[in-house]
Amino acid sequence: MKLISWNVNGLRACITKGFEDFFKQADADIFCIQETKMQQEQAEIAFDGYTQYWNSAVKKGYSGTAVFSKKEPLSVAYDLGLDKHNDEGRTITLEFEDFYLVTVYTPNSKRELARLDYRMEWEDDFREYLLKLDKLKPVILCGDLNVAHTEIDLKNPKTNTKNAGFTKEERAKMTELLGNGFVDTFRYLYPEVTEAYTWWSYMFKAREKNAGWRIDYFVVSECLKDKIQDSLIHKDTLGSDHCPVELDIDLD
Repeated sequence: MKLISWNVNGLRACITKGFEDFFKQADADIFCIQETKMQQEQAEIAFDGYTQYWNSAVKKGYSGTAVFSKKEPLSVAYDLGLDKHNDEGRTITLEFEDFYLVTVYTPNSKRELARLDYRMEWEDDFREYLLKLDKLKPVILCGDLNVAHTEIDLKNPKTNTKNAGFTKEERAKMTELLGNGFVDTFRYLYPEVTEAYTWWSYMFKAREKNAGWRIDYFVVSECLKDKIQDSLIHKDTLGSDHCPVELDIDLD
């Protein structure tokens, strides 16, 4: 099974920058999108053989997630079932016979960490949500988790320790998630690979210099780790300030 996840930073803009070509070329079984920044009715998007599921933010042009799947799920759930987290379109959960697929766009802590307290609440509630699912069947989580977990996961760790996405608080929550029976698929396969990033600032020619961060992930339940075939970063795919990430996994 081949799964793709991509923060497109505005799907309508990304469509004008090669999104459809990559989608068709990837030929994924499940294709997950974060930061759609649109309501489903704002553009006509359809791909033969795929059923689509959308969770848009109440606020127009903000956040949002979508999933395109070749296989129809047994059930679909949106958000976490908690009112305080239900307005921003941040999660979609598809239940299949042998696993849950969760795509997420984790809240950014913002400049001067204005939203760090909310982010910490989100992290605890989201982890509990995943643990409840994991008790029922294995989980495949993908998306923009808005954290570079360790120093190897960004170009300039020393100068970013107090910036959103690399604070000790955010990194500790990622450590806690992984300590509760989940596996970062890329680091499981490639524990020492450096300069493997999924997001680059639009400023200072960051992408050209590969001065980036790895903040987009595929994370799976521990029981699935031996089924991982590969975890890939499509760093040369343009169209967003993020690039797509891929998980190849044998669930037969």
